[in-house]
Amino acid sequence: MSSEINYCECAKRTMIIGGGVACEMLLKEIFNAQKSPYTDDKYSAQFNPVCIIDNDPKKLGKEIQGVKVVGREDEIVKYAKEFEIEQLILAIPSLTSDERKAVIDICNETKLPLKIVPFIGTLILDDSATLLGQVHDIKVEELLGRDPIKFDNKDIRNFISGKRCMVTGGGGSIGSELVRQICKYNPKQVIIVDIYENNAYEIQQELVMEYGENLHLVTLIASVRDYYRMNQIFEKYKPEIVFHAAAHKHVPLMEASPMEAIKNNVIGTFNVATLAQFHDVKKFVMISTDKAVNPTNAMGASKRCCEMIVQYLSQQHEGRTEFVTTRFGNVLGSNGSVIPLFKKQIEQGKPVTVTHEDIIRYFMTIPEAVSLVMEAAAIAHGGEIFVLDMGQPVKIVTLAENLIRMYGKVPYKDVPIVFTGLRPGEKIKEELLMDEEGLQKTSNKLIFIGKQIDIDEDHFASRLKKLRDAAQLNDEEVAITALHEMVPTFITPEEFNRMQREKNAVTE
Repeated sequence: MSSEINYCECAKRTMIIGGGVACEMLLKEIFNAQKSPYTDDKYSAQFNPVCIIDNDPKKLGKEIQGVKVVGREDEIVKYAKEFEIEQLILAIPSLTSDERKAVIDICNETKLPLKIVPFIGTLILDDSATLLGQVHDIKVEELLGRDPIKFDNKDIRNFISGKRCMVTGGGGSIGSELVRQICKYNPKQVIIVDIYENNAYEIQQELVMEYGENLHLVTLIASVRDYYRMNQIFEKYKPEIVFHAAAHKHVPLMEASPMEAIKNNVIGTFNVATLAQFHDVKKFVMISTDKAVNPTNAMGASKRCCEMIVQYLSQQHEGRTEFVTTRFGNVLGSNGSVIPLFKKQIEQGKPVTVTHEDIIRYFMTIPEAVSLVMEAAAIAHGGEIFVLDMGQPVKIVTLAENLIRMYGKVPYKDVPIVFTGLRPGEKIKEELLMDEEGLQKTSNKLIFIGKQIDIDEDHFASRLKKLRDAAQLNDEEVAITALHEMVPTFITPEEFNRMQREKNAVTE
């Protein structure tokens, strides 16, 4: 059939990976579009199918609608050169994330643009939808090497429905997604608390447009540092569930201004958590980070201290509040994360900057992170730290290279990658669990509970007071010393990175 087609000049020589049903559907749409007089079919006419790749030996040498199956996946690079391929389409929607990532890695060696047929579970297959119309450029989250995470919506619905829910930091990347997901489960009231009015306004307007009068929404500008203002909010609105997402999170900025990390993260968490306990909130859920594990910077140590405050209050067994912490790694696309920065650099024709060639991080999407928070809150009994299995860590330089390829450019040739050196407080590798916490399974195979050690209540309270007093006086030297006393695992990044390199040398 392909020999009968007169391809338009814009049609690119295309290799299709996968010779199954999706491939047949794509070829049919492409060939029909090439013959079509309608302008709406021009997108489909941009493809000139030259060859097919499939691992099934029975298909090798055979033709599918006139296009020959020439080889296996491990021969993609070879045949891309031989047939002068200009673009690739991965047309195996049934692949798992790990399998898909393996094929993508091979495709990236060709340095050619790659488009993908969506996962089978997200495909729309009806009379009104074309398959080719759903083919998209590769997305960053498809490089994470993890199957889409499924959560128990029934548990979450039972937990949220009919409740008054408050989200601190409700205008931020995580906080705003928390608010979006909470609104889906018919809450009695949603209270957004944020100090940054622009973010708070944006999420407020988004929800008003979507739900109108069907959602009882309150948007408040307030600082979690202000105990009396927060107490007013608790007294007036009487939240039953509190999601505490307000925090300073940027490591280099907090290294330059550690007092602000302590005031906002530590004192802010203490204020909101103790008020939750005093006002008989049913559940208090704190958002933490993998940077709280063996911290090497003021931000990470402050978040570790927040975890300890939550654990401390849980051990008091005073009041009815159940305290829980959720910990995860970096989220893709959040404010200030590497992906938006890389995209901006590529789009402006600037070099992409990576701090170190060996630096690796764990990643998840914002909806995944928030779904973890929601399910953790639903199944928690109090005192737990919930940790998500985030798959394999991602090398940041590999992420940068793949992102450059997504723009149809060649790394180091079209777009330079510059290594700028580790920033203050930065680790080469983040960890997810401390040794003393161990691992305990939950009903979700990808969510674990890290069991913490008990906290010495007498010493903890006095050390926390010392830290708070020093921060309020802006006495940086005393405050940092107090932070080290509170968090014994808080070490310098130089010491941590040296130990990491030594460990890597032994394993190699």
